Amino acid sequence: MQSAQTSFENIRKDFPILTRTVRENKTLVYLDNASTTQKPNQVIDAINDYYRNHNANIHRAV
Repeated sequence: MQSAQTSFENIRKDFPILTRTVRENKTLVYLDNASTTQKPNQVIDAINDYYRNHNANIHRAV
């Protein structure tokens, strides 16, 4: 069974912004989610795939 710390570290890896370090090489902690929620890699990849491969106007020669 994974420890809570290991599980938390695995979740952090899915969010690119949380790999950044700030003052004195400390890991970034993101606490604001009222206006913008950080996206995990899976969501970024899905959006990227949509815009690269599936984006089209409805009823416009597609």
